[in-house]
Amino acid sequence: MDEPRSPGIVWFRRDLRLEDNPAWGAATSRHDEVTALFVIDAALWNRTIGRRTALLAENLRMLDRSLAARGGRLRVEHGDPTTVVPHIARTLRAAVHANADFTPYASKRDAAVAASATTEWHHGLTVHPIGAVTKADGTLYMVFTPFAEAWRRRPLEGSPVPGTARLTADPGSGVPSAGPPPMVGGEEAARTRFKDFLSRVDSYPDIRDRPDLDETSHLSIDLKYGTLSPRAVAAAVEDERGWPFVRQLAWRDFHAALMADNPNLVDHAMKPAYDRIPWIDDDAGFESWCAGETGYPIVDAGMRQLRETGWMHNRVRMITASFLTKHLLIDWRRGERFFRRHLLDADTAVNAGNWQWVAGSGADAAPYFRVFNPVSQARKHDPDGAYIRRWVPELAGVPAPHVHAPWAAGTSDLAGSRARIDYPAPIVEHSAARERALAAYRSALG
Repeated sequence: MDEPRSPGIVWFRRDLRLEDNPAWGAATSRHDEVTALFVIDAALWNRTIGRRTALLAENLRMLDRSLAARGGRLRVEHGDPTTVVPHIARTLRAAVHANADFTPYASKRDAAVAASATTEWHHGLTVHPIGAVTKADGTLYMVFTPFAEAWRRRPLEGSPVPGTARLTADPGSGVPSAGPPPMVGGEEAARTRFKDFLSRVDSYPDIRDRPDLDETSHLSIDLKYGTLSPRAVAAAVEDERGWPFVRQLAWRDFHAALMADNPNLVDHAMKPAYDRIPWIDDDAGFESWCAGETGYPIVDAGMRQLRETGWMHNRVRMITASFLTKHLLIDWRRGERFFRRHLLDADTAVNAGNWQWVAGSGADAAPYFRVFNPVSQARKHDPDGAYIRRWVPELAGVPAPHVHAPWAAGTSDLAGSRARIDYPAPIVEHSAARERALAAYRSALG
């Protein structure tokens, strides 16, 4: 007769799924009884805006529903995880399983838990384990293209198979109410969205830079909450035509590896010289950017979409970030924090890495002299102005090409439009702003 095995705990964080979840697979295979645990950490919960809190609560409800179908419940507790998790582990005499995180806050938190409880860390937040894709000498790649080539050559690990452990049915304090979610949550809905995108993944290379078409996957939100496994996504898209999409997962892993190696990624430039740039303390300009009132339609459309929905097309993210850092010469860190607060898919490593890419200060960054022209970018990627008109209704009656630069249009071009009355003039002039930015960068970099 087999000896009874000790109970286990699966501590869920950014991995709110049961399918293809290494921590869940290991715990339910190695223990006779498993408690599914989520701790609401006030340090994170209280500083999250409403729609993100509502979506997190929705994902927790769906996870609880999945567990209930298997005879268990999600145990939800409130408090500091560094005390709550070890206390529950001691009370249940259980080992803790979790998928390792790599952000500065998570790393410090997890080290404190590991010091007070028996813990086992698994890999489930990225496609390949952090630190698994390195140069031949074991050092970190600092340029994305060779990283992506090595990342692509590395075989995928197998999908973990859940075991047959009994699940505990204590719901703790239960999932809190947080208002209506901005989308349907849970892993079942995430898989449905992924399957829908798979039917059109072949067109991704052709339409990914077109915000007017809105045909990208939007799966970054599911990946952020872990309702969708990044490894499973990579495994499902195998042919060459799907590589441009899967390559975005490689970018995600690249940023994670950089943050794991450099915890100060959100506060300091990876290239130290860029911390000498004389950023302008322009609160009025920053508020105009946040509100989508810069006078540049593509920038304003993106910022209004972000504030209204919690999402923004990736091409427009680059345009708006470039405008803040290069046109307004405002510190990238202010923009990074604003995005991180408002984006439903806010991933600390990806967000900081992308902002440093635009600012020129990160690994494999855009050269500092690349300054996106918001008008030419809009004309190229939103040629008919459909995206702009959707989010900047003041310009709804302005025809292309004038919708991209309404200030340059004549009175007859704007006949029947409210643009002259309701839409602001540009807060900076492109050429002058570009020259100011280049001069500031040159002075800092020598």
